[in-house]
Amino acid sequence: MRKLLSENYPLLGILIGITLFSVTMGPFQNGDTQWEYEAASVVIKWGMPYVITFGNMINQPPLGFYIEALFFKIFGLSIDTGVILVMLFGLGCIILVYKIGKFLYGKTTGLLAAALFASTPWQLVLSRSFLIDMQCLFFSLFCLFVGLYAIRKASVKLFMVSGILFAAAFLTKLFAVFTLVPLLLFSVYYRPKNLRRTFSLLGAFLLPVLLFSFLWYQIISGQGLISIFQHNDFSDFNASGVVPSYFFVSNFLLNYGLGWLFVGAAFLSLLICFSRRKLFSKILVFDLICLATIVTVVGVNTFLGAGLNLRSPYQNAIKYDYQSLPFFSLLVAVLPSKCLLLFNSAKSRRKLNKLLFSSVVLIGLVLPAASMLFNLRFAHLLSLWPSFLFRVAPGVNAGYFFFNYTPIAWYSVEVGVQHLGFAFLASGLLWAGRHKLGSWLKLVVAKLKPKNALSRAG
Repeated sequence: MRKLLSENYPLLGILIGITLFSVTMGPFQNGDTQWEYEAASVVIKWGMPYVITFGNMINQPPLGFYIEALFFKIFGLSIDTGVILVMLFGLGCIILVYKIGKFLYGKTTGLLAAALFASTPWQLVLSRSFLIDMQCLFFSLFCLFVGLYAIRKASVKLFMVSGILFAAAFLTKLFAVFTLVPLLLFSVYYRPKNLRRTFSLLGAFLLPVLLFSFLWYQIISGQGLISIFQHNDFSDFNASGVVPSYFFVSNFLLNYGLGWLFVGAAFLSLLICFSRRKLFSKILVFDLICLATIVTVVGVNTFLGAGLNLRSPYQNAIKYDYQSLPFFSLLVAVLPSKCLLLFNSAKSRRKLNKLLFSSVVLIGLVLPAASMLFNLRFAHLLSLWPSFLFRVAPGVNAGYFFFNYTPIAWYSVEVGVQHLGFAFLASGLLWAGRHKLGSWLKLVVAKLKPKNALSRAG
């Protein structure tokens, strides 16, 4: 039992810590949360996700509302009950980010990725908002996790399971399509040799989403398959006089979702890997897949919002770019390991090189921790405010708005709970890295220490 607890405490500490921090925030509400709450409530009454009047179907896929309605049926109908369900899916996302990070980069990187992902204001706000985005990300990550094993083992059964999970994600929200980017790139990387086998695997993956989409849109709801592409997000343009900036996504990422330190750490992680491709050949492809997924998600949002002048993609970057958050977290989480491997590979003993590599190692170790502290500090401030706006650009009064009807006070028990949550989270990470930190410190000392007294005299 002690060994089991010791092995699982790091992830458990992260989950306990982020739960304690989260319960002091929100629930956050706006027009979308009220609208989706109404749709889930009506499922209990009429059996279909209608809004406003009978027969007026919500313009979202249905699965999320049926899951919420079932939860309401068991535990009671209220917005607070719904937010508990969202939090549970959020915890599931944290576990899946850890599992995917462990699969790609190793256990320590997976744990750090889970902690970084969980502590972003982006994740904390959405995990306390009654929106279906968290469910979509959970099923998307679950699909990706199973898909990684399916691709490696070329298993038809696992491809079918991954396809069912993709269907669940797609029938929760259409943003699930971005999951296809890393899955496709991983498939190309493993280079399936048997073309016939490849088509059978592809069929096993696509069959569930095609079948369930046809059943819902064509038979059950009667909307028709074409309605998938007729969402009003793709037809409502910005009001006259609004000139969308092509940097509205970067404004959200730098100022609200991730923070400057987090984005800087992701950039440094990629820069180190690309500058020493031979040294990081084993993980270079995983970095490229993460980068390609991020670029696709951000690029599509920028094209829709600024290129096509569509209102919802422009103002709702917090939701449109959400599928990229796990991949940002993975890039930042692998940074410390990259820096220490880079330092260990340095053969020159010249003072300038030792100083350069020591600085890179120090930055690589500090940036992820600093970004986590900065993000938790910002999340703490959000819990104090009665409302806040994720602006599309500085000085522009447009973006995604939230109300917090239960803000906490500066000096309150809730602030102490947040500190306790951070302590649990930090203890989980320190416990996981205790042996590696000791080895890294010995390595750094050995690298910086002169070989002998003669070298000092020389």
